Amino acid sequence: MNIGISCYPTLGGSGVLATELGKALASRGHKVHIISDAIPFRLLGEFHENIMFHEVDVANYALFKNPPHELSLATKLAEVIEYAELDILHSHYAIPHAVCAYLAKEMRPESRVKIITTLHGTDITVLAQDRSLRDMIRFGIEKSDLVTAVSDSLVKQTEELFRPRCPIRRVYNFVDPNTYRRIDVKQMRNCFAKPEQKILLHASNFRAVKRVLDVVEVFDRVQQTVPSVLLLVGEGPELAKVRQIVKEKHLESNVKFLGKQDEVAKLYSLADLFVLPSEKESFGLVALEAMACGVPVIGSDAGGIPEVVEHGKCGYLYPVGDVQSMAEGAIQLLLDDHLHASFAVYARKRVLDRFTLEDLVNEYERLYQLAIDGKPCYDYAKSV
Repeated sequence: MNIGISCYPTLGGSGVLATELGKALASRGHKVHIISDAIPFRLLGEFHENIMFHEVDVANYALFKNPPHELSLATKLAEVIEYAELDILHSHYAIPHAVCAYLAKEMRPESRVKIITTLHGTDITVLAQDRSLRDMIRFGIEKSDLVTAVSDSLVKQTEELFRPRCPIRRVYNFVDPNTYRRIDVKQMRNCFAKPEQKILLHASNFRAVKRVLDVVEVFDRVQQTVPSVLLLVGEGPELAKVRQIVKEKHLESNVKFLGKQDEVAKLYSLADLFVLPSEKESFGLVALEAMACGVPVIGSDAGGIPEVVEHGKCGYLYPVGDVQSMAEGAIQLLLDDHLHASFAVYARKRVLDRFTLEDLVNEYERLYQLAIDGKPCYDYAKSV
């Protein structure tokens, strides 16, 4: 197939999934065209003979108060639809990508291209709360030929909020278990912790919804019982507040701010626990990556996290904001080597059983073929 993928190039889960999906499809012989504002970071420094990157150039005219990004994106999508004779245009997010895909398709009425839209969460859990955007999101969903979401939780939220006319297929996020696996990082570990210290890890975009302040609160309680350090990966609007609370609690020597990191697989192998206390989480890709590296997860039971982390087997999940219970669960795991080892083994097994790249790329291929074959949207959910 000739497949177009429209996505954000950033470090968020949608950009990661879109790029890794593109790479996997290209390795199977499909021609993949990635359309974005910049080359996705997961493609930096790599060459794939079946992948072509198309950059969206946004014109800046005095006539416009703001650069017309969406118009430029639609124009580029239409250009690629025609040039590459796309069979599929896979949009990651309803807005702007699905709406721009529909506009591009209308600009090329002779094209056979089918629009697949994947909902990742922010378009439903955040943007859809703005009533001025809600009709546009519904439009993007209903003008797509097929729609997927990354968790059952997100499917339910979308159906409750929009009552779309066609069903939404749940297709989980995935990881490549060959990339995300436990490796020997003893020498690297010595740079961050003493031999007797445990390592807790958190990675996010430091938005309020990630509740990074709760991560610090959990760690503060843990380190009073278990000698430990906390590694914080990422940057964002809550970073200054996090630094301040670390200073107020006199934790500077035990909390390491690592900033944005493109390659996080090695960092997971450093960790004894991953902490994810998010208020909202459509899936929890970072938790899945940690589990693939044999790292148990301590977190909230919000959104799609319980679909990833099986409570009591590969981690502990508690209500949002219950930092005391999260700390107690973390301490229990860190003090019981046998329990920790069993959680670590099961975490990896769960990833291999349910969230591998190969199985879920197979599912996307089947959905693409259904769309190309003109399978009615009301029937495709039960056909895969």
